[in-house]
Amino acid sequence: MTDATSAPASPPSRRARVRAPELIGKGGWLNTGEMSYTLADLRGRIVILDFWTFCCINCLHVLDELRELEEKHRDTVVIIGVHSPKFVHEAEHQSVVDAVERYEVHHPVLDDPELATWKQYAVRAWPTLVVIDPEGYVVAQHAGEGHAHAIEKLVGELETEHAAKGTLRRGDGPYVPPEPVATDLRFPGKALVLPGGHLLVSDSTRHQLVELDADGETVVRRIGTGVRGFGPDSFSEPQGLALLPDGKVIVADTVNHALRTYDPVSGAIETVAGTGRQWWQGSPTEGPALEVDLSSPWDVAWWADRVWIAMAGVHQLWTYDPATGTVGVAAGTTNEGLVDGPAAEAWFAQPSGLAAAGDRLWIADSETSALRYVERAGEGEGEGDGDGFVIRTAVGAGLFDFGHRDGAAGQALLQHPLGVTALPDGSVAVSDTYNHALRRYDPAAGEVTTLATDLREPSDAVLVGEDIVVVESARHRLTRLRLPDEAVDVEAVAHRTQRAATEVAPGALTLDVVFTAPTGQKLDTRYGPSTRLLVSATPPELLAEGGGAGTDLQRELVLADGVTEGVLHVSAMAASCDDDPANEYPACHVHQQDWGVPVRVDDTGTSRLTLVLAGLGA
Repeated sequence: MTDATSAPASPPSRRARVRAPELIGKGGWLNTGEMSYTLADLRGRIVILDFWTFCCINCLHVLDELRELEEKHRDTVVIIGVHSPKFVHEAEHQSVVDAVERYEVHHPVLDDPELATWKQYAVRAWPTLVVIDPEGYVVAQHAGEGHAHAIEKLVGELETEHAAKGTLRRGDGPYVPPEPVATDLRFPGKALVLPGGHLLVSDSTRHQLVELDADGETVVRRIGTGVRGFGPDSFSEPQGLALLPDGKVIVADTVNHALRTYDPVSGAIETVAGTGRQWWQGSPTEGPALEVDLSSPWDVAWWADRVWIAMAGVHQLWTYDPATGTVGVAAGTTNEGLVDGPAAEAWFAQPSGLAAAGDRLWIADSETSALRYVERAGEGEGEGDGDGFVIRTAVGAGLFDFGHRDGAAGQALLQHPLGVTALPDGSVAVSDTYNHALRRYDPAAGEVTTLATDLREPSDAVLVGEDIVVVESARHRLTRLRLPDEAVDVEAVAHRTQRAATEVAPGALTLDVVFTAPTGQKLDTRYGPSTRLLVSATPPELLAEGGGAGTDLQRELVLADGVTEGVLHVSAMAASCDDDPANEYPACHVHQQDWGVPVRVDDTGTSRLTLVLAGLGA
């Protein structure tokens, strides 16, 4: 076992020699001009496998982390995205095709709907990166975010080593870009009705805002250069939009990790929150808005006299107060899951849609396939005995249960919703994205119904008179619907995330998180422990001992008697810095990952669970 106090990574000559399993995917290859590839075809190149799924915000972060490395080492490195789905919708081939274009994936992608390659590489979490050397051996594995610098160092070592051995082959890689398609919108995200009746849409893949005529089709103007960037007139995959009391529009500039304002009158764009850098554990969580890092803000809403932010990247809600120019955390712990209660103790999982409705702020909590809301705490709830906020769930069961089922809210199911819209009668419409449907939740009746089907990845909806205009993201258009008087009858389906459970022995279970600092770095202990481990379980009764937070990356757990299956939730973080005593200001990096590990208790199971944050496991 390699623990948190291990030495820097071994030099290339001492790396373990583990032959890389073959690449298998029933869905075939994308971005290769219809060519298929084996590892033998890629011999002589450094191959980086990126196990991802397009619902996962951490996977999207890693796509962005890898862009610079991919460009810098294009003649020696081949990145291959191995798409490994969580949701049923993500196993559909066309959905993967759409996602590859939506997120500008500029490398080959293997569509692996049955998780064949995932299982061959014993992957346990999204995202996971595996590095294969030019001779076809696995030399490193990294789970989670923050590893691009470590992989950059490793790539440099491999280039030097294999150039000397004569086993490095330079040249063009197998990437073949798809033919561009001409449409007015390309994977639009969110929409807003402007005071004059025009519609403003975040044209996410084209990095612009687009103002449309009231017909929802005629382009009036485009806002932004259309080139990904953080300049005065540039956006990077913008999403949420909300109208401020002063008439400006606030924009969730998602991949820039910032909030911008757009003035429809003057056309001016201004950054009001965020630095352009992604927030990491240990960074400030409140303060002057332009000095605090954000993480993938996905939607915004004006409620309770401030802007509320669905901070998808860290599973929280934040707020921005234009009056004071400050931001801060409003709800959530950064732990991923579905836990209600006082705002500071609640868990979210990639909140992606917000809608203000009187005394409630509705939330589309996408990864738990849930509809949730914020409201003022009652007497004895939350902080301040009524002055704080509490989080409640209307629809949804957790990270692993989803489907399309109407009826009583307690048993109804959604599938990765991205948008929520307040309706005039007090109910809410849910853009049920991966079910391709518009759903309705009626708080008075406690019932969920379906309003419309045969939409393609709806991500938001806005009211226009008696109609509702739906952002049909994967059809690249807005679709106008008349709100129906009756629900659409659909056949109920229920799903659970299909991942094989790990067989574990009853009683004591040793948890090891493997972390090896990158070459030339060491763990940063200048200000105390540089590692963090948080463990919990669903159901909570699964763990008799060992839950909670600590600083060691090894933990002795005890599984409770009588609970035969569940999910262990493990969150690990390690900070490493350049190991150079002469450098007063060493470069430091944070590595972090959350795992949800399904387990089944069996007498023949293992008594040790090993998760790789960075390095190679046993």
